[in-house]
Formats: sequence, structure tokens, C-alpha cells
Amino acid sequence: MTSRSLKAWSVVHTWTSLVCTLFLLMLCVTGLPLIFHDEFEDALNPDAWQAANPDGPMLSLDAILGVALENRPGEVPLFMSFDTDRPVVNVTTGPTPDAPGPQMHFASFDRTSGELVPPRADAGGVMDFLLQLHTDMFLGLPGMLFLGAMGMMFLAAIVSGVVLYLPFMRKQAFGTLRVNRTRRIKWLDYHNLLGIVTLAWVIVVGATGVINTLATPIFDLWKAEALADLTAPYPHRNVPLPAAMSSLDQAVAQAVDAAPDMTLQFVAFPGGDFSTDFHYAVFLHGDTALTEHLITPALIDAETGAFAGMREMPWYTQALSLSKPLHFGDYGGLALKLLWAILDLAAIGVLATGLYLWAARVRRPKPRHLSETTLAAQEPAQ
Repeated sequence: MTSRSLKAWSVVHTWTSLVCTLFLLMLCVTGLPLIFHDEFEDALNPDAWQAANPDGPMLSLDAILGVALENRPGEVPLFMSFDTDRPVVNVTTGPTPDAPGPQMHFASFDRTSGELVPPRADAGGVMDFLLQLHTDMFLGLPGMLFLGAMGMMFLAAIVSGVVLYLPFMRKQAFGTLRVNRTRRIKWLDYHNLLGIVTLAWVIVVGATGVINTLATPIFDLWKAEALADLTAPYPHRNVPLPAAMSSLDQAVAQAVDAAPDMTLQFVAFPGGDFSTDFHYAVFLHGDTALTEHLITPALIDAETGAFAGMREMPWYTQALSLSKPLHFGDYGGLALKLLWAILDLAAIGVLATGLYLWAARVRRPKPRHLSETTLAAQEPAQ
């Protein structure tokens, strides 16, 4: 590699890193506790709650929905989900079918009695705060897209860093730490070592993070392309009110009958981001470690109760479904989460040493008697 091309790659690495480093530090710091979100929640919520009638019959989903709407007069249902380890149904409501997140209300109900289930503790909302900051910095879609752009900058910094590291590898043994050299050279070696060790992980987490920031455009594209034929027959129909909706139990039963080898995950009501303006979208998932993250919706006309059909998710929504758990290490239990946490700390080290090297370069005047080729050979991977 010529000194000119080396310098060009160094410029790319320096400026893409500088643009995104502070935001990447924020994402790494907030992402660290989020890796253990489930463990924190379990620790704060010992199994003290018991169903009112554990051996009694279950209330219908229509009955639970009726109770939820009685508790929130004037609101409409948005989502219904189901706990896997207890007879609890969760209902999300809002003032309108397209209500944004801050206007949504989440409540859990005992399916054996219809009573409200005490909300799970979550460290005073700290996890929700960290998740919102990590996802969109409280700016909604613009914040998500901005963080996606920072993720692209990060990936560019990774690629340019690898290119700059290759000449270094030809001159030094892998893992070399020149501890007897100047402080700046030592920090450069730490930066290079941490960067190359975490290379595969940062590419995976960076790429999945970028995909996650595109969740809203991805689902909008899915609705526009895959569900367009379902909405065509209703050009003049409005989103049905709860009183005009058909039986939710029958809709769920039709979906489960259509996919007996899948598990019910959640229901999206008409008018929201995960359905059309006219259908229940009953989402089901597989039962293996991989397919449990791949969801397939069955759509049922919300007024007539007619089964509209199952719609396989296209590749881009499947990529989104797989990227979310992979981003936080949710595929392999606690062991994988611990590995994710260690690598996250190492990534913080890469970012911190990179900032130090840039600050040291700014403060240090370039020796005039050294050529650009000599400087590049001394500092090949900044």
C-alpha cells in the first residue's frame, strides 16, 4: 500500500470515527445493562403473584378486552400479548389506533378472574429510560434514523481500521504491545489489539443496530407491498370502533388452526403499525431457538371475522426479527449475554483509546524532519 493510499484510509478512519464516537459510547454504555434486562426484571420480581383461580376456567379474550376498555374509557385497543409462564393477558390501549408510544397505556390482567395484575417492577423505570435513549434518544423516528447513520459511520470506521491494521500485522506479531515505547504508541497498540479482537462482534452488533433503526420504514414497506391487496376492497371504510369489531376469540382460533405448529405471540388491532386499518393481525412464531424470533401474521377482517389469510414475512422483515435478539445477545442464555457484556466493555475501550489518540495527535506538532511515509509506518492504524 502506498503512503498516499495509507493516508487516505487514515483520513477516512479518523473522521468517520470522530463523527460517531460519542454516540457509540452512549450506545455501548446504555446497551450494557440492557443486555441483562430480563435478569434485572426477574431479580426485582420474585414469583409472589398468584392467579385468583389457578384451577378455574380461563376468561375469554373478548371478556379480557372488555375489562381493559372499561378501565380505560374512551380508548381503543392497540395490542394484546400473552405471558408464557402465567395466565396473564397484557393489553395496550391508546386514545387513537395510531397513538405514539408515550400515549400508550399498558395493563396486565389475570385471565382467571379479570383482575388487574400488579405491574412488574423495573428499577423505577430506569430500563425503560435506557432503552428509549438507546433506541431513538427520545426523538422518535428522526432519532432512530440518525443513530442508524452513526452506525453506518461506525461500520466505515471498522473497515478503514482493518485496512490500516494490515500493514501493522506484517511488521509485528499479533497482539504486540510495545509497552517500552511512548505513551501514545502504547495506547495505539491497545487500540489496535482491542479493535481486532472485537472485530467480528462489532460488525455484528453494528450491522444489527443499523437494521433495528429501520424498523418503522421496514414495517411501512411491508404493509404497502405485502398487504396492499387486503386493503384494496375497503377504499371508503374507516378503522372500526371496538363495538363494531367481531369476536377476538374467533379470530385467534382461526389463526391458530391455520398454523397448528406455531405459537401465539400477540395480536395487533386495526389501525396500528403492525396491521391494516381493517384487520386483526394475529402473530405467531415457531418453537425452535431460531424460529421463535420469526413471526408470521394471520389477518382476519375485524368487522366480519372472515379469514383473510396467512402472510409470510418478506426477507427484510425477517432480517429485522432476527437482528433484534442478536443485537442484545438473546440467543444463547446467560453465557452469551456475559460474552456480549465483555465484548461491549472491550468496544468501550476501543472508542476511549481512539479518542485519546486523536486528542494526543491534535496536541502534538508533527515533526518536520519526518516524511509522511515514516509517520505512516510509525502509526499505521490510527
